[in-house]
Formats: sequence, C-alpha cells, structure tokens
Amino acid sequence: MKDDVTVLIVDDQRLIREGISSLLDIQDGVSVVGTAVNGQEAIDKVDVLQPDVVLMDVRMPVMDGIAATAYLKQTQSGCEVLMLTTFDDDEYIIKSLQAGASGYLLKDIPASDLAQAIKLVHAGIYQLDTTVAGKLVGALSKQKKETAPLPQTADSLAKHDLTERELEVLRLIATGATNREIADKLVVSEGTVKNHVSSILSRLGLRDRTQAALYAHQHQLI
Repeated sequence: MKDDVTVLIVDDQRLIREGISSLLDIQDGVSVVGTAVNGQEAIDKVDVLQPDVVLMDVRMPVMDGIAATAYLKQTQSGCEVLMLTTFDDDEYIIKSLQAGASGYLLKDIPASDLAQAIKLVHAGIYQLDTTVAGKLVGALSKQKKETAPLPQTADSLAKHDLTERELEVLRLIATGATNREIADKLVVSEGTVKNHVSSILSRLGLRDRTQAALYAHQHQLI
C-alpha cells in the first residue's frame, strides 16, 4: 500500500534476509522493497529504491553495517537506519548510534514488534532493545574518565543553556532513569519531568532520550 513504510533488508545470510522479508511482508504498515547482501550493495540499492528505513546487519563482508550507516546518513537525509543483529557488544552498539543509526535491535525480536519498531523509527523515534539500552548506559559510564571532575553547575548551565533543574533531569536521564524514577528522585510530578525532558531536547537540538544520554556522557555531565 502507498502508506506503508518501505524497507530495505541488509544481511549477508540469505536465509535471514528471506526469512525477515517473508515475516515483514505479512505485517500491516510495512513493505519490503528489496534486500542487499552487504553495506556497499545497500548503498547502491538505496540510491535506486529510496526506502524509508534500512534494516541493517552489523557484521558483513565488503562493507559492514556501521560504515554503510555512516555513509547513508551523510548522503541520504530521508532514510533512517535500524540495526538488526545478533551482536549486543558494547562497541557495536555505541559505534552504530554514533554513525547515525536510529535504533539497535536483536534478531530474536518478534516480527510484529520489529514491524512496529520500523514504523516508529520512520516517525523519528529511536528504538533500542531493552538489553541493549542497559548495556549502552553501562558502556558509556565505563568510557567516562574516572578522574574527570563533575562540571561546576554554573559552568554547565551557561555552556549548555539549561536551567539548574533541567541539568538535574539530564544527568538522571544519562543514568538510565525513567520519568517516574526521576519524578520520585526530584519529588515532582511525572508530567513536570516530561516537560523538562521536552525542554532539554529542544534546547540541545536532540531527538530523544537516547541522544540526551549520549550528549550527557560525551560532555561529561555525569
């Protein structure tokens, strides 16, 4: 159907490509327009097929998924990339997101959930496997220098254009805390936290909580 989210499946294993394609074709709202066996072929086919979402494996011959993602995000502004892999290694997760992937899922995901994730990614909402989300926070924490001093609040507020409460919320987001947990911690309503999160994303030019967490770690705000 014309309103379906169009998908290109990229995986070096034929059985996986065909299996995912068959499963997605019976899901509402998504339509598989092609497949590719590696990152280079994916780049070539995106130019021709112009899919809404590229479902990308990480490890492939010729060109891996991370390199292909980085190239596509630089050259195809209208195309989102969603990583789908068996690997939940910290390095792959971080490099994929840094390359511009809009999500990172594992291949044991049910077909209906995968179809929903594809539609959400197309709508601009990051998708992370729950296991991956936990590993991401842990990996970023390990990357932070142990000796790095916590930035002074006044300096942080001026540099990042945040209010003191927004800085508190951002730091809690970076620890993996949910809105409810942040609300309990700061003794405010969950609605107030949601408003702070929206303001933080707007002020910093970020799309979602995942980018906010990455931003906080990259700028050593925690």
